[in-house]
Amino acid sequence: MSTAQKNIFLLLIVILLAVIPFFLHRSAEFGGADDQAEETITQIRPDYEPWFKPVWEPPSGEVESFLFAAQAAIGSGIVGYFLGYSRGKKHREQK
Repeated sequence: MSTAQKNIFLLLIVILLAVIPFFLHRSAEFGGADDQAEETITQIRPDYEPWFKPVWEPPSGEVESFLFAAQAAIGSGIVGYFLGYSRGKKHREQK
């Protein structure tokens, strides 16, 4: 199996892992851990008051999701760059 075939196969697996849960749980609500924690805390102690409030709250859940995805993409890009740079540097030193 060539490298290109392996990469395509792995990409298909990743896509399936991302898409299959949406078909298995069509009526499920995909919320964040923050929402679940807030619900649990409210059930345990209804009189609980948070220690602080956010400085800025995004206008909608979509904006919040976009900002989270952008943060993850930027972080992945930085990590990927330095991993590639160090691998290239190591490869260059071996020659």
